[in-house]
Amino acid sequence: MIWEDVRARFEELFGGEGEIGVYFAPGRVNMIGEHTDYNGGHVFPCALTIGTYGVARKRQDKKLRFYSMNFEQLGVLESSVEDLKPEKEADWTNYPKGVIWAFGEKGMKVEQGLDLVLFGNIPNGSGLSSSASVEVLTGFILKDLFGFDVTNQDLALIGQYSENKFNGVNCGIMDQFAIAMGKAGHAIFLDTATLAYEYAPIRLENAKIVISCSNKKRGLGDSKYNERRSECEQALAELQKVTDIRTLGDLTEEQFERYQDAIGDETCRKRARHAVYENQRTIQAVKALGENDVKLFGELMNASHVSLRDDYEVTGIELDTLVEEAWKVEGVIGSRMTGAGFGGCTVSIVQDEAVDAFIERVGAAYQKKIGYAADFYVVKIGDGPVKLA
Repeated sequence: MIWEDVRARFEELFGGEGEIGVYFAPGRVNMIGEHTDYNGGHVFPCALTIGTYGVARKRQDKKLRFYSMNFEQLGVLESSVEDLKPEKEADWTNYPKGVIWAFGEKGMKVEQGLDLVLFGNIPNGSGLSSSASVEVLTGFILKDLFGFDVTNQDLALIGQYSENKFNGVNCGIMDQFAIAMGKAGHAIFLDTATLAYEYAPIRLENAKIVISCSNKKRGLGDSKYNERRSECEQALAELQKVTDIRTLGDLTEEQFERYQDAIGDETCRKRARHAVYENQRTIQAVKALGENDVKLFGELMNASHVSLRDDYEVTGIELDTLVEEAWKVEGVIGSRMTGAGFGGCTVSIVQDEAVDAFIERVGAAYQKKIGYAADFYVVKIGDGPVKLA
């Protein structure tokens, strides 16, 4: 069991006395609905059975001691609950620190310190939301150790707030929501404008979800994420002069075609087109899945990638190679980039009998063209955060 190893490491570093809790929060993959979550559109993510394990204990003083088994070279990073501010040298610990700060901002001040050891089996920098997983996990640990009265949906909002306000990444709600609200065997059809959601069963008879990790590292904050967001905000402001909408997600394709000339800048127009069309694709895709039309779902995934490549311009040669090679393999139902883009991962639905050929062929073509290997994960859809021991 992974968590037993993490607990053993905790006891090695910090001792085994006192009340020690063992926790897990998943990573997530978004099946369709990319870059719609901050545009008031729909998304369709699911939690995975890979994620972040945490072992934690409350301290009697104000000290925070953090250690990650993924970044052992950094050793134990120390800070204090009395001095919560983002610092470059704090590295990954800015995520848990941000959540502790955000709890305080929401009227739930953490007065005592923590010892925390983490281990994530999400590929780092893959775009499967390792940062959001750490945020939700930290919130779940604080809820348990300090008895805060918060729901899992609150944990998602607190995680997003900490990422926006503490870590300066203007992310939408999808990642934290998918992780906090995950349900095994289901994806979450979420309206990001209202937070209305429903669970949709993912029934893939004779097919698997395969994640292909490009191994091109990317960080959300230094990607063009915030730039794309402001381009959409500019497009929205110009559209609002000619039609009564709150978000780009309010528009149908027909309405967008009618009003798009109000957007003066060609680039902003392309960004808005993606946001509008991707939202409609997501609505169609969930309907298709409900009608067991996995073929149409796959076609919509493919169309999503084309839009992300051409209109939103967030794919890059690595992700395009993974997807275009996937499309050539017989038995691939659909394939697209997932996550913020500029590296990270693709998600594909692949028929059972084609999975091995898919990994072999796409892997070989990628290695040849890009010069280094991709990694492949056949994943299962899991639950939200949990206390393991």
